[in-house]
Amino acid sequence: MLITQLKAPTSTSTTEAEMDKYIHEAVATLDLTVHHDDLFNGAATVMTSLFPEWDKSDISYIQFKDGITNKLICCTHAPTGTQVLVRAYGKKSEVIIDRRQEIMNMVILSELGLCPPLFGKFRNGLAYGCVPGKVFKVADMRDPHKMELVARKLAIWHGVVKIPGERSSKLFKTIHKWIKEVPEVYNRPKVQEVFAKNFDMQRLHSELTMLEEHLVKLDSPVVFCHNDLLYGNVIYNDAKDDVFFIDYEYGSYSYRAFDIANHFNEWCGFECEYENYPSKDVQFKWLRSYLETGRTVESSIMSSNGSDDGGNSSKSSEQGEVSNQELGQLYREVNKFALASHFYWGIWALVQAQLSDIDFDYMPYAVLRFNEYFKRRDEFLAL
Repeated sequence: MLITQLKAPTSTSTTEAEMDKYIHEAVATLDLTVHHDDLFNGAATVMTSLFPEWDKSDISYIQFKDGITNKLICCTHAPTGTQVLVRAYGKKSEVIIDRRQEIMNMVILSELGLCPPLFGKFRNGLAYGCVPGKVFKVADMRDPHKMELVARKLAIWHGVVKIPGERSSKLFKTIHKWIKEVPEVYNRPKVQEVFAKNFDMQRLHSELTMLEEHLVKLDSPVVFCHNDLLYGNVIYNDAKDDVFFIDYEYGSYSYRAFDIANHFNEWCGFECEYENYPSKDVQFKWLRSYLETGRTVESSIMSSNGSDDGGNSSKSSEQGEVSNQELGQLYREVNKFALASHFYWGIWALVQAQLSDIDFDYMPYAVLRFNEYFKRRDEFLAL
């Protein structure tokens, strides 16, 4: 296999330049393109380049069609059972996604055991390992046991993942960048008709200014966030009774409350069935698991860094308890940031409606997200 076995620099003092050097040396780079109209042959070329010891007749290919940003092929090597995902970037998706950031995310997360290995990159995509398990369905998001697993795993992400670079939130920087890419007129008449009927860009710009001013005042902690925890990006491993997150292309530093709120919005699926948005009681249960796990992670990090409480075990016990006041505060933050989640994906969909060749109704999706934004805006901002 064409990948250098080096250990990624994961120290909190690691610079972006050091990470770029590591990625250049450690991740195989293939000078080839996987074309969307010839995915299987392109994936086969990637596989035989990365794994020259494999007989190409032993590799089978299946396309996964659930994604709405990229094209994805699952490649299975029959003799070993090894599965590799070959992902060809969506058309003009570089307008939406920072691919350099994505690769850095995967390298760090892999070293932490939070994502599969990155085997190689090519001109318009990546090849990486497959997480064993079963992809969540929308109903799994609401399963009492599985939702607790998700809460705990997200707390671990927020507590331990440190990515090189500036550690300030990219949330509103990203939305401001995307909103500039929304076209004045769409190429397809039917898409333009829906856009003209439902959207006033001047109003959206004003809303974004107001929303940003309100939310930044909350001082929600900035952590490394997944930013896209929809049901299709959560894998349940029955043997380990654990969940794992996949697809890290939107991962960046952002507000803790945004990552949680975005996940809660995704309980409603692509159909945006917002009657499935979690109730206050359900959110409190989820948030309690999240905060309790966060306390444990923080304590573990302090211990590994040589800190202790001078033998004060009662103090450690107190630190593990979550008060109703803390739950209430996080609940308010999360539901306010649910509005930012609608805005984020609403603008994303407006851009994708012009650029993407994926078979997905981006414009109607944008309408649904902004309808819910305006429906909930006053209620959530008043919390």
